[in-house]
Amino acid sequence: MTQTSENVTWLTQEAYNKLKEELAYLTGPARTEISAKIAAAREEGDLRENGGYHAAKEEQGKQELRVRQLTQLLENAKVGEAPAADGAVAPGMVVTIAFDGDEDDTLSFLLASREYASADIETYSPQSPLGSGVIGHKVGEDAEYELPNGKKASVKILEAKPYNG
Repeated sequence: MTQTSENVTWLTQEAYNKLKEELAYLTGPARTEISAKIAAAREEGDLRENGGYHAAKEEQGKQELRVRQLTQLLENAKVGEAPAADGAVAPGMVVTIAFDGDEDDTLSFLLASREYASADIETYSPQSPLGSGVIGHKVGEDAEYELPNGKKASVKILEAKPYNG
């Protein structure tokens, strides 16, 4: 469902279609709308003191950045199925871990790229220290990852199941 290496992004067909639709909107109707806003603001006169013009240009910059992100993501996308529920941690799974073996101190998170982030569950990238530390480990195993301060931390994999959000 998400990045498994530097260049490949695994997406479900539904996610791929959704991102393609967003890209089509941003490169079509959204570009036309922002161009019209900029033109209307430009007609108001002095651009140095024209808040509407500057806001529209900033919005245009954000849209174009998103277009570049989506283009790159879709160029590197592979459409496939969600990971198998075989107990091994993989991108696209909800993972529950216990910190330092303390089964009362747990965290459940979606192991996925930001494209999958939702309000329902915290999302960790497979490239993050925790994400890369748990990938490939099976339920019941311990995994180690490096903290920002350079120290190592250990977690126990309690559960790994495909995300159905």
